Amino acid sequence: MTEWQKTNWRSKPRVQMPDYTDKAALAKVEAKLSQYPPLVFAGEARRLKQHLGAAGRGEAFLLQGGDCAESFDQFSADAIRDTFKVMLQMAMVLTYGAKVPVIKVGRMAGQFAKPRSAPTEVIDGVELPSYRGDIINELAFTPEAREPRPEKMLQAYTQAAATLNLLRAFSTGGFADMSRVHSWTLGFTDEQDVQKYSEVADRIQDTIDFMKAAGITADTTHEFSTVEFYTSHEGLLLEYEEALTRLDSTSGKWLAGSGHMIWIGDRTRQPDGAHVEFCRGVLNPIGLKCGPTTTAEDLKVLMSKLNPDNEEGRLTLIARFGAGKAGEHLPRLIKAVKEEGAKVTWVCDPMHGNTIKSATGYKTRPFDSVLREVRDFFGVHQAEGTIPGGVHFEMTGLDVTECTGGVRAVSEEDLSDRYHTACDPRLNASQSLELAFLVAEELTNLRRDRKKREAS
Repeated sequence: MTEWQKTNWRSKPRVQMPDYTDKAALAKVEAKLSQYPPLVFAGEARRLKQHLGAAGRGEAFLLQGGDCAESFDQFSADAIRDTFKVMLQMAMVLTYGAKVPVIKVGRMAGQFAKPRSAPTEVIDGVELPSYRGDIINELAFTPEAREPRPEKMLQAYTQAAATLNLLRAFSTGGFADMSRVHSWTLGFTDEQDVQKYSEVADRIQDTIDFMKAAGITADTTHEFSTVEFYTSHEGLLLEYEEALTRLDSTSGKWLAGSGHMIWIGDRTRQPDGAHVEFCRGVLNPIGLKCGPTTTAEDLKVLMSKLNPDNEEGRLTLIARFGAGKAGEHLPRLIKAVKEEGAKVTWVCDPMHGNTIKSATGYKTRPFDSVLREVRDFFGVHQAEGTIPGGVHFEMTGLDVTECTGGVRAVSEEDLSDRYHTACDPRLNASQSLELAFLVAEELTNLRRDRKKREAS
C-alpha cells in the first residue's frame, strides 16, 4: 500500500459531497482553515482509542450520543449544557448497571454535514439541491440557500471550537462532580424516570458518603469530580477534514484535528472510495457504520484497510439494521470478524434503521422500534458469545417531540408541538433516560450470565 498523504482522497471516487462552483473561494477557505489550531489533540485521540479497546474487551462501555446535525441557528450554551447533562445521567445509569466505566462521546462540535438519500428534492414542482447540513448549505428552500458555500466551513469551525471550550469547562470545572448526581435531574423528565433515576442516585450518593467518611473526596481523587468527554462526527466533508489534519510530532502520524473520533457512514464506506482512503491514514479511532447491505467480503476488506495492524480500539463497528433485522445481518458480520481474527468494538445504532414517515407527514422514529433493535443487538451478541461494546443514539437534552412513544407516549399528533430537528428525529431527554435504563438492564443480565458460566 502506498504511503498515505492527507490529499490522497482527492484521486478517489467521491460521494455525498458538494460540488463547489467557486473554486477560488474554496481554496481560500481551505488555506485559512489549514492555519487554524486543531480542535482536538493527538494525546486525547490516543486515550479514547485505549478506552474503546477496553470496551471491545468488555471492560468499558461506549455511550455515544448527540444531534443528528448541529445547527447554526439553534446553537446555544443552554442546549449544549442540557445534552451534556442528559449524557451524564445516562452514563451514571449505565455505570450502575454495567459495573464498568462508561466512555462518553458526543455527536458534537463537528456533526454539521449529513448524507442524503437523493442529491435533489422536489417541493411543489420545484427541484433544488438537497440540504446537506449547515457546514455546506442552508435549510431554506431557495436556490440561494441550497447553493454550497465554502465559507460556511469557517463558521462551523468557530462553533465547534466554542462548543468544545464549553464541554471542557463542564467536564473539569465541577459541573460533572459525582456529588451533584441529584442536581442533574431535568425538570421536564418524566416522573417515572425521575423516580427510577433518584433510586440509582440515592445508592450512588450513599457510596459517595461512605467514600467521604473513608477520607476519599474530590480533593483527594481527580476522577471523583471530573469526567472525560470526547467528541465525534461523521467525516463526510473531506475538504474540511483535510484542512484540519495535522502531523503529530510525538508519533509522526497524522491526526484528524476536527474531532476525537470520526466515522464513515453506510453510504460512504466504498472500499476504494475517498472517505475510506482519508480515514485509513489518520491516527484517530474510526467508526464504520454497518447496514443491511454490508457484505462480509466488503467488511473484511474495510477492516484490513482501516486497521491493518489490528490495533485494539482503532475500529468501532456501528451496527444499524432496523428493528427485527439484527438477527438476520449481525451474525454473518460477526462471523466475518471472527474469521479474520479482527479486534473491533461492536456498537449498536438503533436510530438510523428505524426512520419512518408518519401519517402527519413528519419523519419520525418509533421508540418501540429503537428499543427492539437494542434488545436484538444484545441478544445476538449473547448467542454468538461476543461483546456488545456500546450504543450510539441521536438525542438531545431539549424537550422535543420528534420520536413517537416512550413513557410519555408521544403520538404522531404530538410531533408538530416541538419538532425542531433540521434532519433526522432525535430522542428527547425522557426517552434517552428510559433507553439508558433498558441498556443497563441488558448489561446487568449479561454480567449475571457471565458469572454463571464462569462458576459452572
